[in-house]
Amino acid sequence: MRTLPIIEQHFHGAFGVDFNKAGVNDILFLAEKLYSLGIHGFFPTLVTDSVANINRQIGIIKEASKLSKSILGVHLEGIFINPEKKGIHNPKHFMALTVENYKKVEDDFIKIVTLAPEFDNGLIKYLKQKGIKVQAGHCTGFGDVDGVTHVFNAMSGIRHRGNSTALSALVKDDVYTEVIADGIHVSDDALKLLFKSKPEDKVILISDSLPITYSDIKETTFADSKIFYDGKKATSSDGTIAGSTKLLPEIIKILAKKNMFSPKYIENVYDYHSIEKIGEIEWDEDFNIMS
Repeated sequence: MRTLPIIEQHFHGAFGVDFNKAGVNDILFLAEKLYSLGIHGFFPTLVTDSVANINRQIGIIKEASKLSKSILGVHLEGIFINPEKKGIHNPKHFMALTVENYKKVEDDFIKIVTLAPEFDNGLIKYLKQKGIKVQAGHCTGFGDVDGVTHVFNAMSGIRHRGNSTALSALVKDDVYTEVIADGIHVSDDALKLLFKSKPEDKVILISDSLPITYSDIKETTFADSKIFYDGKKATSSDGTIAGSTKLLPEIIKILAKKNMFSPKYIENVYDYHSIEKIGEIEWDEDFNIMS
């Protein structure tokens, strides 16, 4: 089977590289590793952090992007989210959803912003006018968004009375929906519900991969939280599941074994960001990428 090369739009790092801490050479090293695995494009995703460090890391990522075409823009996940659905994010850095606050970190290399729409005070309109993809995540609301960040995780869940973020994600056919299908973050039944509910061309597979992925690291600090990896999943000290410890090629293989994978799930991210479709990668019958 042939598909477009993989693009990862929600990705915090791997091979020991953390985008909130990495230097230019670290990011270029990671880009080469990813390319060899069939991931030819990615949006470095920054978690909640201080304004100073976010600005510093955006600058570093931009510098690296001059030397690698794989780096497609920054996904800003955090700062503008709901403390009630914070996950492992540090709420001391959270800010009100105002244009004034966004301008403290604003950069033309930010292409995606995850935020809590229920707290919006004019920011969503501003971001959309700039052509930035606005995604509902770590939240309880919805609003006029382009996409949903890791559906089911860190958001208000499905219920039969009233509204919720997850419910709106499933029923709004025009909204793109990220999902972490690593076998840890979302159950098989929830995945089946998603794939039955959403149009096939609106599902985006992500890894939400942590820097410990494909490394020997068993304990680290990420988003100001101590993260522990037990060989299966990564959690904070209170048991909160952090990001994934798998990359998209492995996640695709997991889905394929369950007969849940569609090549469209790789193509959709190209359409979402209007990325030119160039090249192909080949998979064998067991969904291993062939060199």
